[in-house]
Amino acid sequence: MRPPVRPAPQTIQRLVEIVGRSNAIVEAQEMEPYLREWRERWIGKAAAVLKPQNADEVSRILKIANEMLVPIVAQGGNTGAVGGQIPSDSGDEVVMSLTRLNRIREIDAVDNSITVEAGVSLRSVQEAAEAADRLFPLSLGAEGSCTIGGNLATNAGGISVVGYGNARALTLGVEVVLADGRIWNGLRRLRKDNTGYDLKDIFIGSEGTLGIITAAVLTLFPRPLDRATALAAVSDPEAALPLFHLANGISGGRVTAIEIIPRIGIEFIERHSPLRSPLGAPAPWYVLVEVAGAGPSGVLQLAMEKMLGEAFERQLISDAAIASSEAQRRSLWDMRESLSLVQKAEGGSIKHDVSVPLSKIPAFLREATAAVERLIPGARPVPFGHIGDGNIHFNISQPVGADAQAFLARWEDVSKAVFDIVLRLGGSISAEHGIGRLKRDYMPIIKSPVERAMMKDLKQVLDPNGILHPGKVLP
Repeated sequence: MRPPVRPAPQTIQRLVEIVGRSNAIVEAQEMEPYLREWRERWIGKAAAVLKPQNADEVSRILKIANEMLVPIVAQGGNTGAVGGQIPSDSGDEVVMSLTRLNRIREIDAVDNSITVEAGVSLRSVQEAAEAADRLFPLSLGAEGSCTIGGNLATNAGGISVVGYGNARALTLGVEVVLADGRIWNGLRRLRKDNTGYDLKDIFIGSEGTLGIITAAVLTLFPRPLDRATALAAVSDPEAALPLFHLANGISGGRVTAIEIIPRIGIEFIERHSPLRSPLGAPAPWYVLVEVAGAGPSGVLQLAMEKMLGEAFERQLISDAAIASSEAQRRSLWDMRESLSLVQKAEGGSIKHDVSVPLSKIPAFLREATAAVERLIPGARPVPFGHIGDGNIHFNISQPVGADAQAFLARWEDVSKAVFDIVLRLGGSISAEHGIGRLKRDYMPIIKSPVERAMMKDLKQVLDPNGILHPGKVLP
């Protein structure tokens, strides 16, 4: 694999001509929004930013890039959390922004599918599905700005994985431009196609290192006609798991989302936003649960009431509130979705996106909290997330009054302590955010020699010149 090189001015000119001067940026100051990660942990440089409009232009760019060994970093909404969408600080790389690939090509309510280009925002897909009386269930805090290409490249999860699966499970087919410029049209709408290797799954979750996803066929579902949402107070995470299974059993397997939130998270929300918990006395932990389905309206509200009543009897919960309107439901979810934002107001925050088997969640939370508090006295763990699929966002806010930069400088120490516990419990150090730059150097620890060899072999076959996202995912 030959190392990519800084593109010559003549090469940049050839690339600019493909997209047109008005769709290329070569001035450093104008490129800046494409070079900064939203938390500003990574700030890179680039030789140019190109904005192709279709797969053909992406193909022509990659053909030249592969020939001239120009490193390419594809970018969607620039909402990634592990730095995979940001170029290095070498200035050698070209950023390819896919936001102009923004067409919804087709929606088929009979097939329950929608074909969209990579630059379409997640919210636009949700709205198009709703207009066709269907549901696209992928839901993320950044859904107004994140794009489908990025969602698939990172195999995004979100709040509805327990009910519908992650991005991979919601994808029927993809269109991909390979590193040498060849276009693979895999935009099939089939639920069953057992004709050899499932090539789309090679690219979903590959973070742009094997090819650039330019379009996808996504699965739609019937819109829920009935829904019930509740916030319950629990004494500890041990009570949260039986509550999940109780809700799933009473609702007939229709839990679509279930989230755990610590008391400190609610305190941050009430301190830094107008949102307020609908519950009375403070509790150590809270569980936000939603059930949804296509049945008659009101049935799931009764099921939720029954579930909460039984949970009280079994002493799993101490208090609860059921949303009685869409506004109340939205307020509950706004609380959950504001957690990352309100932590920013508390100073430096060291973040982890990890998963463990469901049965190990309580042990992980206990052990990781104790390890962090030993390492940095006064640090404030704020763990929250998707207990229905084992994905915990184990974030730590700095001690009150501490220096933010000094705290953030301990990121690697803290991560090692947390990851050691995750791995010992049979978990993953990246549940839904990907590897990118942030976790790249952990790959020799978390992947066996055989796994690493297979990954490198795939990279060598599909990107032999190493032009796609160099320095990302693979050490």
